[in-house]
Amino acid sequence: MATDNQNSALRGVLNELVETLKDGERGYSEALTDVKDQDLKQVFKQYAVQRDSYLTELENAMHNLNMRPAEAKEDKMDSVIGTAHRAWINIKSVVTGNDRKAILDECERGEDYAVKAFQKAVQSDALPHEIKSIVEKQYNGIKQAQDQIRMLKESAR
Repeated sequence: MATDNQNSALRGVLNELVETLKDGERGYSEALTDVKDQDLKQVFKQYAVQRDSYLTELENAMHNLNMRPAEAKEDKMDSVIGTAHRAWINIKSVVTGNDRKAILDECERGEDYAVKAFQKAVQSDALPHEIKSIVEKQYNGIKQAQDQIRMLKESAR
């Protein structure tokens, strides 16, 4: 049986991932609506949908453990949530300027944060096996997104 400290650690890790996925989905959705380049619209749509599906998958796993994602506020995760949000905060202002490299810079910054959050979670001892396999799969998908965004940014120079 898990102790309160183990449950708290698990809840903390999962809530950070939930907030990271929400911010990524919002960031890509916002960029998608304002960017003019059709190739970027497709990429941003793909990753907005990916983050939304990852979010659903992770929230379902949390529900199976009798956890609610909304517990983040109860756990005073505001600093983590703020960091995740700041990783995407500039996307709106950059997209309205329609500077391809600047847009991709902001997306890469968001991806860098997401990769770090998922990498930290994968290395955590707090995750039970069934959750860890989900997080590892999602980490691999986010890492591929980061690589693609970086490649697009390099070609925009």
